Amino acid sequence: MNSVPRSHTIYTIAVIGFIYTLHMVLPMYSNSSFLSLFADEKTVGFIYMASAAVSIFFFLFASSIIRRFGNYATSITLVCIQIVLFYGLVTAQSSTTIAILFILQSAVVSLISLTLDIFLEKYTDGGHAGTIRGLYTTTLNASWLIGPMIGSMLINGMDNYRNTYIAALAMLFPLLYLIHKNFPRFKDPNYIHLSPWQLVKHISSNKNWSCLFFANIILQTFYAWMVIYSPIYLNTVIGFGWSDIAIILTIMLIPFVVVQYPLGKLADRKYGEKEIMVIGFIIMGVATMVLPFITSHNVAIWGIALFLTRVGAAAAEIMMETYFFKTVSSRDSAVLGLFRITRPLSNFIAPLVTGFGLIFMSHNFLFILIGIISLVGIIPAMMIKDTK
Repeated sequence: MNSVPRSHTIYTIAVIGFIYTLHMVLPMYSNSSFLSLFADEKTVGFIYMASAAVSIFFFLFASSIIRRFGNYATSITLVCIQIVLFYGLVTAQSSTTIAILFILQSAVVSLISLTLDIFLEKYTDGGHAGTIRGLYTTTLNASWLIGPMIGSMLINGMDNYRNTYIAALAMLFPLLYLIHKNFPRFKDPNYIHLSPWQLVKHISSNKNWSCLFFANIILQTFYAWMVIYSPIYLNTVIGFGWSDIAIILTIMLIPFVVVQYPLGKLADRKYGEKEIMVIGFIIMGVATMVLPFITSHNVAIWGIALFLTRVGAAAAEIMMETYFFKTVSSRDSAVLGLFRITRPLSNFIAPLVTGFGLIFMSHNFLFILIGIISLVGIIPAMMIKDTK
């Protein structure tokens, strides 16, 4: 694999990432609705929190597993496990079994992402990190753009949520083939070994990493809350059907495809990451706080409103990705794993935000709370020292 031109390898990983993300996104926005067929809203929140806890547990040992078995073998094994879990979600009838399978697949999907990050980081040089991460995230986000529309077509206005899992299961086979075809001779770097406690101390000693982790937790909490609750809100409160929701979500996700690659190039060539990150959090927070005041049943209005929230989120996200991958190497699998722990950790935080918020406010005004939390991201972003 090392003899293959670097650019070809990066494009290959981008294609693999696209397929991986599509398999994840197809059921993503209907997961909570699927689970609600078997459980009430509080139980669904608990299932998401359990998924986050299990994901965090596995992440703490992920670097040790990758160091022992290698990134290629680990990625192949994880995809095979995911195939089994998704087959179970397609066929299971017991609510308990479905909950367990959902929790496990949530952990596995996060770990697969970690192995893809290691593949990409191996072939990324620091001077082009923004451009490469911009290309990679733009490719992944193309899946986010088309996934909700395809998922809605599969649901077909009814409760056919299992169709999305069937489609996601089908995507895992080309994913397995492409990883096996392109990386069987992948040469693992000499991974740095750190215990969980040493890893926390290592991160804490680096002010920039600490601030970046805090900012990323805020961003991922925004994502997690929106993924779980915004489709339910649009469906049950505003009254949109799933076909309309799919259109709204597609409009909403356009910024991830159109802004991240050029912003990544700007971060490499002209500007530092901090300024763009701060602007992103401002746009994201303010636009989110406007949402509860929209009562219209117009698809375009909701699409544009949510589009603006994601303009900010996309800008903040690509700056964090660029900054982080400029300051770590592929040997830092443990650090990378901890950075990705922010995703399941945020899935744990999001239901807590809802539970706490509902004590003081109605469902629609939770958007204001999430907007305020998003604006808090300005603080750690301002404290980061630019790479420029």
